[in-house]
Amino acid sequence: MVRNLLLLGAALIALGACAKRTVPPGDVGVCYVVQFQKDGTLKYNKLVSGLSDLEHCAASLEAMRVKFLRMGGSQYEITGAYQGNFIFLQKEGVLTAPSLEAHRYVALVRTGDGRLAVPGAMPRE
Repeated sequence: MVRNLLLLGAALIALGACAKRTVPPGDVGVCYVVQFQKDGTLKYNKLVSGLSDLEHCAASLEAMRVKFLRMGGSQYEITGAYQGNFIFLQKEGVLTAPSLEAHRYVALVRTGDGRLAVPGAMPRE
């Protein structure tokens, strides 16, 4: 019984490893805005190049988001990509993941006034 469960678990892990993952371009220093197309594909539009880290890409995406909102836009959540990682700008902050299907990790959080900060940098009240 235990052996059968172990074999079943190993088979499920093997199948999960074979699942197709959607990964972004890995161009060094290039920040992309990702747009989801109607046919389910992704379009990568270069926003900025020559950036040194993911935080600067997130800041560029945030600046673009704020600019479009000031012009009357309504898109509050933005998806971007930087050096093989997806970046998700959401109301809680910035999350990142190596693929669309992978677990998302917190990269930056929003402060009380809406700015982005490194987690733990702001004192708790």
